[in-house]
Amino acid sequence: MGACYSSLAPSWTRPTPLHGKDPHMKRRFTYVAVAGAASIAGAFGLLGSTSALAATSGPITGLAGKCVDVAGGSSADHTAVQLYDCNGTSAQSWTAGNSDNTLRALGKCMGVTGGATANGSKIDIYDCNGTTGEEWTPSNGELFNVASGKCLDATDNSSANGNQLQIWTCTGTANQLWNLPTGGGTPPGGGLDTSVAPGGNFDLGVWELQEPIGSPGSPTTIPSSSLQGANGFQDSYFSTDGSDGAMTFWAPEKGVTTPNSNYARSELREMNRDGSAADWSLSGTHRLDATLRVVSVTSNVCVGQIHLGSGGTSTKPLLELYYHSNGDIVVGLENSPDGGQTTHTVGNVPVGTKWSYSIGESGGSSLTLSVNGSTTSYGVPSSFSPYKQYFKAGSYNQSSSDSTTNGARVGFYALNVTHS
Repeated sequence: MGACYSSLAPSWTRPTPLHGKDPHMKRRFTYVAVAGAASIAGAFGLLGSTSALAATSGPITGLAGKCVDVAGGSSADHTAVQLYDCNGTSAQSWTAGNSDNTLRALGKCMGVTGGATANGSKIDIYDCNGTTGEEWTPSNGELFNVASGKCLDATDNSSANGNQLQIWTCTGTANQLWNLPTGGGTPPGGGLDTSVAPGGNFDLGVWELQEPIGSPGSPTTIPSSSLQGANGFQDSYFSTDGSDGAMTFWAPEKGVTTPNSNYARSELREMNRDGSAADWSLSGTHRLDATLRVVSVTSNVCVGQIHLGSGGTSTKPLLELYYHSNGDIVVGLENSPDGGQTTHTVGNVPVGTKWSYSIGESGGSSLTLSVNGSTTSYGVPSSFSPYKQYFKAGSYNQSSSDSTTNGARVGFYALNVTHS
């Protein structure tokens, strides 16, 4: 597992996600996935802080050309969201491009009733409250619900008027394909732009890239200034997927590594906007959210980290999130800065399937990990208190050989970081 150390006995809970139940569950995000200049209107979950892109309002259409509609034009909480003949009313005017990943109509947000994550859970409107049950990420025409890891779906493949929408495992079928409000230059389905570098779809102003090339012990790094924009840096290790626009990281089994690792990586390291290295205190509240899929992997790959920064001599991660070739999603938790990592299986998703994670730390004492809406909490050992931290995300391959063709390829569809 790359950085495998000994045991940490976690405390954990699995709270039920709440859609519109707790007004105190608000969060302040710096959105790192953004729509590029050619992707202004549709990428509503992908608007970021470096581009002042306006939200766009209008109808969302789906199966048989029907419109996504708020039943009866009512703005009451828990009013059903359904399919209906398009009629140009305000009940069918949705605002996309919101910086909090929401879809809004009649002053309310579209979400999953009760924050449920099971197949068949129904869609309604509710007061916008910052919960992940109200966050939607577009990709290839699908609308991916962040909390559940499932797609917006026309129930029973029916286009009948009044058919209440639901969430369901993503299949790419016609009853899960949606056309977002347009305002010019939006890719089909409102997804990521396949014709630009990753910096054209994502705000990379708070990331630095490390690649598995360079001189032994000194991998090449690409600064955020070179990553940003539609014409930003890309190569065979870091690029835009030509089929769906995903920000793609390739890490072969043979490649240049850091002095403290035997494994190659193509990975982003969190930075500050002034170009300095991010180095935040555990006393705050910090969160990394991602939507991704592992395209291929030989053994396993680390796709997200909270890593130790300044405050001591240790170069270990506090938390690593791994994906295994059998689909298992595993969290590795460090026992102390001196070493020792315990792993816990927290989910399973087939190779090639989209999923989401959220890694959070708050108050210097609590770690939270959410995978497709299922959340587990862990304690932070006091030995980490002197250390500051930073986030990492990408493809940190966890196997090595002389092969340049075997390795781990990972595509990201959303990547968001917040501090408060």
